[in-house]
Parts: sequence; structure tokens; C-alpha cells
Amino acid sequence: MNDDVFVEMECRQFIKTGQEACGDDYQLMTLEEENRAIAVLSDGLGSGIKANMLANMTTTMALKFMRSNLDLPGAVETMMDALPVCEVRHISYATFSIVDLRLGGTTKIIEMGNPRYIHLRGEIEVPPYKHERFVSPNWPDREVDTYNVRMQTGDRLIIASDGVTQAGVGQKKYKFGWRRSGELEFARDLIRRTPDISARDLANAIAFQALSINPEKCADDISCLVIYLRKPRVMRILTGPPYHREHDRDFALLATAGADNVVICGGTTANILERELGKKVKIDLKLIRADDELPPPGIMDGVGLTTEGILTLSKVCSLLEKGDPSSPIPPDAPMAARLIINRIEESDRIEFIVGTKVNEAHQDPNLPLELELRRNVVKRIAEVLEKKYRKKVDIKYY
Repeated sequence: MNDDVFVEMECRQFIKTGQEACGDDYQLMTLEEENRAIAVLSDGLGSGIKANMLANMTTTMALKFMRSNLDLPGAVETMMDALPVCEVRHISYATFSIVDLRLGGTTKIIEMGNPRYIHLRGEIEVPPYKHERFVSPNWPDREVDTYNVRMQTGDRLIIASDGVTQAGVGQKKYKFGWRRSGELEFARDLIRRTPDISARDLANAIAFQALSINPEKCADDISCLVIYLRKPRVMRILTGPPYHREHDRDFALLATAGADNVVICGGTTANILERELGKKVKIDLKLIRADDELPPPGIMDGVGLTTEGILTLSKVCSLLEKGDPSSPIPPDAPMAARLIINRIEESDRIEFIVGTKVNEAHQDPNLPLELELRRNVVKRIAEVLEKKYRKKVDIKYY
């Protein structure tokens, strides 16, 4: 993937009141070697487990076909042939939206039955430069729209299920629902007030707004997927002393990337930075909790967040492995781990700078058996961030 552009893709969903599963499904994929990203959102007919299974079948097929670059009409025809038809309403059991984004090239958007996508450049809606309508020879009542657009850095795509556009339908204020026009104006106003709003926060805001229109219950499954092209947000985590003491100065200078972007994990690591940079760690006593299992975090002025080392990283790893992208942090998580994960959530690329000198304290056989060497914990964190949270991770050893 282009190092100058990051493709942020996030989706927020709410389940229809009274159901155990969301009747919508989405899948996301990044193909680094092709400078390409694929996103699919499907809305299963009705709600609940059956709708979820059919929506999932649709997203799985669509992702497979798009990744394989199959002929578009043929791929869509195969999907529609595979989907059952409602015996009562005589319509497909699932609708879908597919985005095949190619950096520096043409992005294709394929829709059947879902509300039309929104393409914003700042606050301005951008029309497609090409639009074709495909009518299936086997299913003449189904129309598939294909749009060609050109995405630039700063652009956003918003894809939603009809649980968003039909929110509030029948109410006095929303006789025909919130509609696409309401979703569009809400997004434009939010971007006007917060130009750098992330895909995650924009998807959350739109989904919550749709939910709030009918506050008594969620009348239909709600899904809002946002794709945002922007410059990558880089976070750097330094942990462990360098193998050679003469490298301490160069190691410390790597922490001068901006206080909002740097985390220092480990007392020895912090001591090296204090010595080499002439800074001091300050701990806010208000952050100390009697029931916290980790030492409180601190701040090194002009450098970044400081925490204890291996225990904190191990807790961060455990929380990320147990959590999910929509809610990775339980409310009772230790303060230090929570602050690190918050910064990870707001970042796209995570750089680990790992000192390789062995800390003699960790050879104590009385320490917990699960305490792993720093390098192994960092590798586990990198793996879960890349596979589950779609982050790009670099590890450099010192």
C-alpha cells in the first residue's frame, strides 16, 4: 500500500431490537501488494440469524469474486443465482454494496438494492464520472448499478444499509425516513465542524444519529461503513534498553516524534531518555487507583506517555487478543494499558523500537510463569494488530 496514503475502513452496526444477530454483514480486505482495498456491506432480508447468514454468504462471495478479478457481470450473476428468493415478496434475500478501491486508479462501486453511496471531498459531494446499470438476464427485476469514481487523499466514501436511510419512517418529522439526503447533510455538517474526523468516528456518529431518531427501539438493523483516504497517523513505542550503551543517544532521539505519538514502556527505557534528553517523568497522583494491577502512567514533557514495561505490554496484548475492533477495552482495564490502546486505536501504523539488552530482573524464577520476554510480547501484539485491527506494524530492534 502507498506509504503516503492510508485507507481507513470502519463500520458501526446496531442490531434490531429483539434480535440476537445483526441482519447486516460487512467484510473488509486490504491488498498491500496491489495498492488496493475491498469493502462489502450486505443487508439480509428481514432480521435475525437467518438474515445474518444470508448477508454473510453474500459478503463472502463478493469479497472472493472481487479479489480474484472475475468478470463483473458474471460474478454478480453468480451471486444472484446463489441467493434464494423470498416466496412471499419475490425479492432477493440480500442486497449488497461493493467498493473496489485502487489507489492511483479507478475505484468501482457496485450496488444492488442498498442506498446509494456518498462520496465526499471535504464537504462537497463528488459525482461519479461513469455510471452503468446492469439488468440480469436471469433476474430482470434486479438492477445492479456500477459507478466509477476517482478517489483523492482526503476523500471519504459512506456506505449504509437502509436501516440508516429509513430510520424514523412514519414519524411526523420523518414521514419517509431520514433518507439519504438527511444522512448526507449530517455527514457534511460533521465534517465542516471536524475536518479531520476519522472513519471510525464518522461511522459511529451516523449510526448513532440513525438510532436516536427512533429512541424507543432499533426498528431495523443499522450499518454505516466509512472509507477515508488520508495521510497515515504513526505511533512509536519504545521499550527496553539498547544492546550497546553507546547507542543510547540515537535510541533516545527516536522518541522525539511528537508527544501525542510516542509511548515509552519500561522504567529502564524511561531512565535512558531522561538522561539523554534532559527530561523528567511526571506522574499525576490522581491517576493512581488502589485496585489497579499496573503502576500508574506518567508523562515525559515534550516526549510522550510513559508506563511500566513488560507487565503493561503483556496486559495490552491480552486485552487486544480478547477484544474486537469496535470495543477492545473493558471499562475496568488498567489505566496504563487503556491509554496505550487508545493511542493505538487512533493510529494507523505502529512502530516498535525494541531494545535487545536482557533485563536481569526478568530472569527471577519467582516472577509469574506467563511473563514472556519483551520481544515475544511485541510480536504477539504486532500479529493481533495486523490480523484483527488492520494496523500496519513495523518492528525495529536496537
